[in-house]
Amino acid sequence: MKTKTFVAIATLSGLLLWVGCGKKETTEEQSAAPSSAAAPATPIDPATAATVSGTVKFEGVAPKPAKIDMSQDPNCSGGNVAENVVVSDGHLQNVFIYIKDGLGNRTFDAPKDTVTLSQSGCRYHPHVLGVMAGQTIKIVNDDPTTHNIHPTPKDNREWNESQAPKAAALEKSFAREEVMLPVKCNQHPWMRMFVSVVKNPFYAVTGPDGKFEIKGLPPGDYTLAFVHEKLGEQDQKLTLAAKDAKTVDATFKP
Repeated sequence: MKTKTFVAIATLSGLLLWVGCGKKETTEEQSAAPSSAAAPATPIDPATAATVSGTVKFEGVAPKPAKIDMSQDPNCSGGNVAENVVVSDGHLQNVFIYIKDGLGNRTFDAPKDTVTLSQSGCRYHPHVLGVMAGQTIKIVNDDPTTHNIHPTPKDNREWNESQAPKAAALEKSFAREEVMLPVKCNQHPWMRMFVSVVKNPFYAVTGPDGKFEIKGLPPGDYTLAFVHEKLGEQDQKLTLAAKDAKTVDATFKP
């Protein structure tokens, strides 16, 4: 009789312990879940929206682009030069410009549209790409050779993925803001580009003419950042009134 009673008590104790552990795990899972839904996007009145535009110039003698040897892979055709400093008629290409400060606690939804990063001629196109945090990047391989896409971020998750010729596009995104995040190809060491991930839609990348334009800004006081992979960052203060259209230029030196 005593033996049966002991077994019953032991069984009951084990059952209570199992239930307790189950409750603990459930509580931990719930505490790990987000406490509230993401804040809704802050609306901007289009009737008061302002615009900032300008030109980024290069002062002095532009460095001669280094030639790149692609001979290690016969599927990489044509010549190639480095894109770290691209100057045309005194205008600087591949400068990332964005609103660095001044939007306060405004929030913005990531665009549903994807942006494309292509690999063609064993080079990345574009060399500098701007996206919002959470926005999908579609990566395509147009080359007859395998590439190995490898972002090396500081604040986002690192990944390293191979993509064969004519393979399905890769779809990736970055969760956190990180400006000029490097991306390389492990198969072709000269292949390099930068993804700039920001939390707002107010950004641009200069083309060969050095020009940029950012539309739809609410009136306010801002810090406008100009960032180049080799030449560093310049910040400029900016005040925009309702329906304002201001010109802000920047000049980089060697």
